Amino acid sequence: MITAIKKNLEKSSLLLKSIDQNLYIDKSIPPYFSSLGSHTRHILDFFQCIFTGYREGVIDLTKRERNLVQEENLFAGIAYLNDVLDMLGALTNEDLQTKVIIKDNLGEGIEKVSCTLAAVLFQANSHVTHHYAIIGFIIYQLGIDLPDTDFGYNPTTPKKEMLN
Repeated sequence: MITAIKKNLEKSSLLLKSIDQNLYIDKSIPPYFSSLGSHTRHILDFFQCIFTGYREGVIDLTKRERNLVQEENLFAGIAYLNDVLDMLGALTNEDLQTKVIIKDNLGEGIEKVSCTLAAVLFQANSHVTHHYAIIGFIIYQLGIDLPDTDFGYNPTTPKKEMLN
């Protein structure tokens, strides 16, 4: 599982190494006018919440760091990604079975749910793929090639050639 999540996150590395600072912070694409940097930072903040909270047993997704340096500086974004990849690589199978409480605001106030670290990492990986789809739209509009033909697609999504 960790290998699959790291492989998914490493698609970010391919993208970030292929663009420059101006593309990283470009907010010109409607309808949300968000940047590649803001999506990258947001994805990684989700993981940072997990790593900050799981050892104490409470992962609070409302306490995302939202560090603008990582959002607005390509090299800081790459460093943040590498930190998250290192933290993922340090997890053990025992860690994955750790029981945790996840806290988040779903729109009606703070909700809590019990699960394992493995379960929240499953969700984090899906969250990455969701944001990759948005990033894919942005980079297409900016005229940048996708770093990977599977970028933004869930592994269970049928391939285009299979649909014909």
